[in-house]
Amino acid sequence: MFRSILAAAALAAVLPVGLLPVPAASAQSPAPAAVPADAKTYTHGAAWLCRPGRHDACAVDLGATSVAADGSLTVQRFHADAHAPIDCFYVYPTVSTEPGGNADMAIGPEEKRAVGQQFARFAATCRLFAPMYRQFTLKTLGAAMGPHPVPFDRALGYADVLAAWNDYLAHDNHGRGFVLIGHSQGSSVLAQLIANEIDGKPIQDKMVSAILMGISLPVPKGAEVGGAFKHIPVCQANGQTGCVIAFSDFRAASPPPAGSLFVKTADGMQSVCANPASLQGGSGVLDAYLSTKGTTVLGDVGPPPAWTSPARTIDTPFVKVPGLLSAACVSDEHGTYLAVTLHPTPGGERVGDIGGDIVYGGKVQPDWGLHLIDANLTMGNLIAIVGDEAKAYRAKRS
Repeated sequence: MFRSILAAAALAAVLPVGLLPVPAASAQSPAPAAVPADAKTYTHGAAWLCRPGRHDACAVDLGATSVAADGSLTVQRFHADAHAPIDCFYVYPTVSTEPGGNADMAIGPEEKRAVGQQFARFAATCRLFAPMYRQFTLKTLGAAMGPHPVPFDRALGYADVLAAWNDYLAHDNHGRGFVLIGHSQGSSVLAQLIANEIDGKPIQDKMVSAILMGISLPVPKGAEVGGAFKHIPVCQANGQTGCVIAFSDFRAASPPPAGSLFVKTADGMQSVCANPASLQGGSGVLDAYLSTKGTTVLGDVGPPPAWTSPARTIDTPFVKVPGLLSAACVSDEHGTYLAVTLHPTPGGERVGDIGGDIVYGGKVQPDWGLHLIDANLTMGNLIAIVGDEAKAYRAKRS
């Protein structure tokens, strides 16, 4: 799996700006014929990971243990909002381990894991919708630069998500505000959907916000609108609606290399960096929900971390580390990115570091930064933002 995802880092020079990471067109071999989905595909529950009113992939344990700097533990239980006033529509990142170029529509552990790590917690603020789609697979990424590229259909995944979106609008929206949430390949698909179906159209009025994590979304340097979207600005306050939040996380001590996959843009452009910890600018404290066992969207990337010293048993699937992490948007010779800083407590019993890096051959892969935990690092901040946006949206509509 890690050979597959690391091969993608070499594609930066040939990937379309703003739609990262996507295998290069030149690396494609002819794809087998595939029938695009239509809205009827999504009238059946089997095509959805998550929908309101049922026990599905989003019905998971989201309990968290807060680990204070002195090592004391406090358990926090999760509570969904049964009367959430808005909807959230999520498209998951590249997770499929299917053997072909495009995934199938069968719900597997990879998709369930992505939902559990990145999306299910948004039930605190909104109704949840997450379609399956025939994304290009990890195998596609791994083979794209080799002598034997895997056939895949670049347009198939987008066609599926568009069909799911149209079904949602026809049968579930009923005039409600919505938030679009994606990561990596999912963000790329949603960026295309927004540009084609929402930006500058009447339905834009219902878009509470869009959260596009883990891609390089272009905007003109020094501007808040333009580039990927012509009429949708970058969010600059928690109560602002109709705007976009996008970012890619890197350790402040390990900035992205020049031309890195997640900060690369065309001349005159920069990557959008809207800091969920401080949308108005500057540094802010991250309200992270990290996997207790170190699980990411791609599974376990190392041995389970010890969150205290000496190590103590933590029974919840998630851990919070209040005060340990902060983030600020940085623009420098490396690009524009969300820089994450650690604030360990000397002599404290809580550990002073986190996982989330991709390590291969004993070395951290700097191009990827903290891509695997983009959502985990910012989850609490994003939920708070969506809650504030929902209130502002309802007040405006009233």
